[in-house]
Amino acid sequence: MKILVAISCVPDTTSKINFTQDKKKFDKNGIQYVINPQDEYCLSKAIYLQEKQNAEVTIVTVGDLSVEPVMRKALAIGAQNAIRVNIEPIDSQNVAKEIAEIVKQGDYDIILLGKESLDYNGGMVPGLVAAELDLPFVNGVIGLEIENKTIKVTRELENGVELISLDLPVVLAGQKGLVEENQLKIPNIRGIMAAKNKSLNVVEAKFSDIKLRIDEYEKPKSRSHVVLVDKENLDDLIQLLHEQAKVI
Repeated sequence: MKILVAISCVPDTTSKINFTQDKKKFDKNGIQYVINPQDEYCLSKAIYLQEKQNAEVTIVTVGDLSVEPVMRKALAIGAQNAIRVNIEPIDSQNVAKEIAEIVKQGDYDIILLGKESLDYNGGMVPGLVAAELDLPFVNGVIGLEIENKTIKVTRELENGVELISLDLPVVLAGQKGLVEENQLKIPNIRGIMAAKNKSLNVVEAKFSDIKLRIDEYEKPKSRSHVVLVDKENLDDLIQLLHEQAKVI
């Protein structure tokens, strides 16, 4: 069994976000990058399947040279192979096409992607990959078991869960819950040392039809100060809501 896990590199949540002076690009200076959390759940699940099913796990990342340290971490966690598509991931459809091309070349049984990335939160790439490949697709996956060439998937719904049986190959968008948080794989010293010697297969992009154009980035407005009103003084509260908040 061959499993492909798509990995996104995203800024650590503690990073201070800035943009260039013209506000057209994200300023990468001083930013610490990590594996996208949703992708990390997918990778951990793939490694468990590797141990249980003797699966071969490959990671793919669409990005420039700067993403390679994060890819090394994924290798240290337990992935056996790594592929980097050498193009900046700007357009979701373009990224999906590149990942789909890797799938076609590798003949993978399961394609695992995080439901969405922490930075843009678009959530479009997994479904677009499935569409490019014309394969069955399940979103919001929180459970995955394999029996021969059939997999049983648990999908999270707004008011419960749904159990689905599918024949391979499939595209799955995983999320928190695919493995328990205390079961997330972390690299050990042996894995880190082994990852240093593993090769990264760098391939050039096949598609250049980027349709997305970024006009400008803008930070959200800072929160205004909070005014505390004594619960016994309703007249002051009404006055503030009328004169300052202008909601009544």
